[in-house]
Amino acid sequence: MNRFQHFSEARAAYENVPIPDGLEARVQEGIRQGRAARALRQRRRVRRWACAAACFAALFAGLNLSPAVANAAAGVPVLGRLFQVLTVVRFEKSENGIDYAVDVPAVDAEGDLAKTVNDMIQAKVDLHMEKARQDWQDYQDAFFATGGTEEEWGGRTMDVSVDYEIKSQTDTRVSFVVTMAEGWVASFEERYCYNLDLAEDRPVTLRDLLGEDWVSVSNAAIRRQIEESGDEDGSTYFFTPEQGGFTTVDEGTAFYIREDGVPVAVFPRYSIAAGAAGFPEFPLA
Repeated sequence: MNRFQHFSEARAAYENVPIPDGLEARVQEGIRQGRAARALRQRRRVRRWACAAACFAALFAGLNLSPAVANAAAGVPVLGRLFQVLTVVRFEKSENGIDYAVDVPAVDAEGDLAKTVNDMIQAKVDLHMEKARQDWQDYQDAFFATGGTEEEWGGRTMDVSVDYEIKSQTDTRVSFVVTMAEGWVASFEERYCYNLDLAEDRPVTLRDLLGEDWVSVSNAAIRRQIEESGDEDGSTYFFTPEQGGFTTVDEGTAFYIREDGVPVAVFPRYSIAAGAAGFPEFPLA
């Protein structure tokens, strides 16, 4: 069982804990009000957010020097002469009611692309950590402000995770997906796809893989798979275009590359289908 399967099962068990009648509604309303008030203080919080991000960067830098992280990085396979992908940060800990499980990757290669991608990943991790801590604090504040008791709280915790998966690799290219999640009474998960050509020091695009007609090829493949997803009575998780469903791919469409070289388009949860569909994926072949 991988970390995210364990994460999902633990979250499901947690969400089945009974909550006193009316309390959850009061908590959620409290969270909403708290977030509205926090938006008014946003400007004053900019410096604190920047400081928090710097603190996490400093923490990660310190962890990079630790034997545990050095050992973790040493065990990562080299993906060719031009580059390698390393786990530069790895830690699991519990702090202030939050259980962290974090593996942060970085690309070790010459050129500007690796640095740009590494900086991008680090910035997303910093923001993810800050958001998770703030969400947890908002929930705690609202829970007790709306009548929750220590007994009802019952030692609740939140899971926060960062992980990655290498989808494919050649001597010059790599495709990997970074997943960031938090889970408590609500759940949040984001996925970021990176497709890199380290020989040419640039991202790999759908145009590179599918040719000049990449938009029409991609759209046809996705629409066919959406149509085939319906059951016997025609019902499907996917929204119609009029409901905000899929219309077309563009240069911002996320994708990864399978080992057989086929690109797979990935859409955020709820973006083109109901939440039960998860993160819809469509091979573009």
